[in-house]
Amino acid sequence: MDRLVKLRHEWKHRINAQDDLVLAARLRNLFPHDKHADSHGSYRVSSLYFDTPYDKALRQKLDGVNEREKFRLRYYGIDTSFIRLEKKFKRNGLCGKRSVRVTEEEVQKILAGEIGFLLDGGHPLLVEFYSKLRGQLLAPKTIVTYDREAFLYGPGNVRITLDRNLRSGLGRTDFLDPHGYHVPMGEGITVLEVKYDAFLPEIVRMAVQVPDRRASAYSKYAVCRRYD
Repeated sequence: MDRLVKLRHEWKHRINAQDDLVLAARLRNLFPHDKHADSHGSYRVSSLYFDTPYDKALRQKLDGVNEREKFRLRYYGIDTSFIRLEKKFKRNGLCGKRSVRVTEEEVQKILAGEIGFLLDGGHPLLVEFYSKLRGQLLAPKTIVTYDREAFLYGPGNVRITLDRNLRSGLGRTDFLDPHGYHVPMGEGITVLEVKYDAFLPEIVRMAVQVPDRRASAYSKYAVCRRYD
Protein backbone atom coordinates (compact mmCIF):
# COMPACT_ATOMS: atom_id res chain seq x y z
CA MET A 1 0.00 0.00 0.00
CA ASP A 2 2.89 2.42 0.67
CA ARG A 3 3.79 2.25 -3.02
CA LEU A 4 0.44 3.87 -3.85
CA VAL A 5 1.08 6.91 -1.63
CA LYS A 6 2.41 10.00 -3.37
CA LEU A 7 5.86 10.78 -2.00
CA ARG A 8 6.90 14.33 -1.21
CA HIS A 9 10.09 16.27 -0.72
CA GLU A 10 10.83 17.46 2.80
CA TRP A 11 13.59 19.49 4.30
CA LYS A 12 14.16 21.04 7.72
CA HIS A 13 16.12 23.84 9.34
CA ARG A 14 16.70 24.50 13.01
CA ILE A 15 16.48 28.25 13.54
CA ASN A 16 16.81 30.53 16.55
CA ALA A 17 14.23 32.88 18.03
CA GLN A 18 15.47 35.92 16.10
CA ASP A 19 15.36 34.08 12.76
CA ASP A 20 11.89 32.82 13.67
CA LEU A 21 10.63 36.34 14.32
CA VAL A 22 11.84 37.62 10.96
CA LEU A 23 10.79 34.59 8.96
CA ALA A 24 7.31 34.35 10.51
CA ALA A 25 6.58 37.99 9.70
CA ARG A 26 7.65 37.43 6.08
CA LEU A 27 5.59 34.28 5.65
CA ARG A 28 2.46 35.91 7.13
CA ASN A 29 2.66 38.58 4.44
CA LEU A 30 2.94 36.04 1.64
CA PHE A 31 0.94 32.91 2.43
CA PRO A 32 -2.31 31.96 4.18
CA HIS A 33 -2.40 29.91 7.35
CA ASP A 34 -3.82 26.41 7.21
CA LYS A 35 -7.34 25.64 8.43
CA HIS A 36 -6.29 24.41 11.88
CA ALA A 37 -4.94 27.82 12.93
CA ASP A 38 -6.47 29.72 15.83
CA SER A 39 -6.79 33.50 16.05
CA HIS A 40 -3.03 33.69 16.65
CA GLY A 41 -2.27 31.62 13.56
CA SER A 42 -0.99 28.55 15.40
CA TYR A 43 -2.26 25.35 16.98
CA ARG A 44 -1.01 22.64 19.28
CA VAL A 45 0.01 19.21 17.99
CA SER A 46 0.08 16.21 20.32
CA SER A 47 1.50 12.87 19.16
CA LEU A 48 2.11 9.53 20.84
CA TYR A 49 4.92 7.61 19.15
CA PHE A 50 5.29 3.83 19.08
CA ASP A 51 8.51 1.87 18.81
CA THR A 52 9.87 -1.64 19.31
CA PRO A 53 11.56 -2.83 22.53
CA TYR A 54 14.89 -2.19 20.79
CA ASP A 55 13.85 1.26 19.50
CA LYS A 56 13.99 0.33 15.84
CA ALA A 57 12.40 3.58 14.58
CA LEU A 58 14.66 5.70 16.76
CA ARG A 59 17.83 3.84 15.79
CA GLN A 60 17.02 3.93 12.09
CA LYS A 61 16.42 7.67 12.26
CA LEU A 62 19.67 8.35 14.10
CA ASP A 63 21.59 6.08 11.73
CA GLY A 64 20.06 7.68 8.62
CA VAL A 65 18.60 4.43 7.26
CA ASN A 66 17.29 5.03 3.74
CA GLU A 67 13.98 3.20 4.17
CA ARG A 68 12.30 3.62 7.54
CA GLU A 69 8.91 4.13 9.14
CA LYS A 70 7.22 5.12 12.38
CA PHE A 71 3.70 4.97 13.79
CA ARG A 72 1.99 7.61 15.88
CA LEU A 73 -1.39 8.73 17.20
CA ARG A 74 -2.14 12.44 16.80
CA TYR A 75 -4.69 15.09 17.68
CA TYR A 76 -4.78 18.88 17.55
CA GLY A 77 -5.37 21.45 20.25
CA ILE A 78 -7.14 19.96 23.28
CA ASP A 79 -9.86 18.30 21.21
CA THR A 80 -9.52 14.52 21.54
CA SER A 81 -12.66 13.86 19.51
CA PHE A 82 -10.61 13.81 16.29
CA ILE A 83 -7.60 11.50 16.47
CA ARG A 84 -5.65 9.85 13.67
CA LEU A 85 -3.33 6.89 13.50
CA GLU A 86 -0.52 7.82 11.15
CA LYS A 87 2.31 5.91 9.55
CA LYS A 88 5.09 8.13 8.30
CA PHE A 89 7.74 6.60 6.09
CA LYS A 90 10.83 7.58 4.13
CA ARG A 91 12.01 6.14 0.80
CA ASN A 92 15.13 7.35 -1.03
CA GLY A 93 15.00 10.77 0.59
CA LEU A 94 11.28 11.30 -0.05
CA CYS A 95 8.57 11.06 2.58
CA GLY A 96 5.04 9.72 2.62
CA LYS A 97 2.22 9.38 5.12
CA ARG A 98 -0.84 7.17 5.50
CA SER A 99 -3.51 7.87 8.07
CA VAL A 100 -6.88 6.70 9.36
CA ARG A 101 -9.20 8.21 11.91
CA VAL A 102 -9.64 6.41 15.24
CA THR A 103 -11.96 7.20 18.13
CA GLU A 104 -11.00 8.11 21.68
CA GLU A 105 -12.45 4.76 22.82
CA GLU A 106 -10.32 2.91 20.27
CA VAL A 107 -7.21 4.73 21.48
CA GLN A 108 -8.00 3.68 25.03
CA LYS A 109 -8.24 0.08 23.83
CA ILE A 110 -4.90 0.32 22.03
CA LEU A 111 -3.22 1.70 25.15
CA ALA A 112 -4.78 -1.11 27.21
CA GLY A 113 -3.46 -3.74 24.77
CA GLU A 114 -6.96 -4.64 23.54
CA ILE A 115 -6.17 -4.46 19.84
CA GLY A 116 -8.35 -7.15 18.27
CA PHE A 117 -10.76 -4.53 16.95
CA LEU A 118 -8.05 -3.27 14.56
CA LEU A 119 -8.83 -6.26 12.33
CA ASP A 120 -12.60 -5.79 12.31
CA GLY A 121 -12.99 -3.36 9.43
CA GLY A 122 -10.16 -4.64 7.28
CA HIS A 123 -8.62 -1.19 6.87
CA PRO A 124 -5.09 -1.81 5.52
CA LEU A 125 -3.35 0.60 7.89
CA LEU A 126 -5.16 -0.72 10.96
CA VAL A 127 -4.37 -4.30 9.94
CA GLU A 128 -0.70 -3.41 9.43
CA PHE A 129 -0.60 -1.63 12.79
CA TYR A 130 -2.08 -4.73 14.45
CA SER A 131 0.48 -7.00 12.82
CA LYS A 132 3.36 -4.82 14.00
CA LEU A 133 1.98 -4.41 17.49
CA ARG A 134 1.99 -8.21 17.64
CA GLY A 135 4.98 -9.11 15.47
CA GLN A 136 7.39 -6.28 16.32
CA LEU A 137 6.00 -5.62 19.81
CA LEU A 138 5.39 -1.96 19.06
CA ALA A 139 4.48 -0.06 22.22
CA PRO A 140 3.91 3.58 23.23
CA LYS A 141 7.22 5.34 23.90
CA THR A 142 6.66 9.05 24.46
CA ILE A 143 4.26 11.92 23.96
CA VAL A 144 5.57 14.74 21.77
CA THR A 145 3.85 18.12 21.88
CA TYR A 146 4.60 21.42 20.18
CA ASP A 147 2.97 24.57 18.81
CA ARG A 148 2.73 24.80 15.03
CA GLU A 149 2.24 27.72 12.69
CA ALA A 150 1.59 26.44 9.18
CA PHE A 151 1.36 28.16 5.80
CA LEU A 152 0.09 26.88 2.45
CA TYR A 153 0.92 27.66 -1.17
CA GLY A 154 -1.07 25.93 -3.91
CA PRO A 155 1.51 25.61 -6.71
CA GLY A 156 3.70 22.66 -5.85
CA ASN A 157 1.31 21.75 -3.00
CA VAL A 158 3.67 23.48 -0.58
CA ARG A 159 3.29 23.38 3.18
CA ILE A 160 5.60 25.46 5.39
CA THR A 161 5.57 24.92 9.13
CA LEU A 162 7.22 26.57 12.10
CA ASP A 163 7.21 24.24 15.10
CA ARG A 164 7.91 25.88 18.45
CA ASN A 165 8.01 25.02 22.15
CA LEU A 166 8.81 21.34 21.74
CA ARG A 167 7.77 19.39 24.84
CA SER A 168 8.06 15.76 25.87
CA GLY A 169 5.90 13.50 28.01
CA LEU A 170 9.10 11.69 29.06
CA GLY A 171 7.52 8.27 29.32
CA ARG A 172 3.97 9.39 30.14
CA THR A 173 1.28 7.46 28.27
CA ASP A 174 -1.82 9.44 29.34
CA PHE A 175 -2.00 10.67 25.79
CA LEU A 176 -5.67 11.63 26.01
CA ASP A 177 -5.06 14.14 28.81
CA PRO A 178 -4.17 17.38 27.01
CA HIS A 179 -3.48 19.13 30.31
CA GLY A 180 -0.76 16.76 31.54
CA TYR A 181 2.65 18.23 32.30
CA HIS A 182 5.25 18.14 29.54
CA VAL A 183 8.95 18.88 29.88
CA PRO A 184 10.40 21.59 27.59
CA MET A 185 12.94 20.25 25.08
CA GLY A 186 15.29 22.24 22.84
CA GLU A 187 14.34 25.61 24.28
CA GLY A 188 14.93 28.56 21.97
CA ILE A 189 14.82 26.36 18.87
CA THR A 190 12.18 26.54 16.14
CA VAL A 191 11.99 23.85 13.50
CA LEU A 192 11.25 25.13 10.00
CA GLU A 193 9.90 22.43 7.69
CA VAL A 194 9.06 22.71 4.01
CA LYS A 195 7.15 19.95 2.20
CA TYR A 196 6.30 19.96 -1.50
CA ASP A 197 5.51 17.68 -4.41
CA ALA A 198 7.56 17.68 -7.63
CA PHE A 199 8.91 21.24 -7.46
CA LEU A 200 9.44 24.08 -5.02
CA PRO A 201 8.23 27.43 -6.44
CA GLU A 202 10.81 30.19 -6.46
CA ILE A 203 8.67 32.50 -4.30
CA VAL A 204 8.73 29.87 -1.55
CA ARG A 205 12.43 29.16 -1.98
CA MET A 206 13.21 32.84 -1.57
CA ALA A 207 10.75 33.35 1.31
CA VAL A 208 12.16 30.59 3.52
CA GLN A 209 15.81 31.51 3.08
CA VAL A 210 17.58 32.00 6.38
CA PRO A 211 21.23 33.14 6.21
CA ASP A 212 23.83 30.58 7.31
CA ARG A 213 21.28 27.86 7.99
CA ARG A 214 21.60 24.50 6.28
CA ALA A 215 19.00 21.80 5.93
CA SER A 216 19.64 19.13 8.54
CA ALA A 217 18.17 15.92 9.84
CA TYR A 218 16.01 16.72 12.86
CA SER A 219 13.54 14.44 14.56
CA LYS A 220 11.24 15.78 17.27
CA TYR A 221 10.67 12.19 18.35
CA ALA A 222 14.41 11.58 18.72
CA VAL A 223 14.92 14.80 20.68
CA CYS A 224 12.09 13.87 23.05
CA ARG A 225 13.63 10.41 23.64
CA ARG A 226 16.98 11.93 24.57
CA TYR A 227 16.60 11.49 28.32
CA ASP A 228 14.89 8.09 28.39
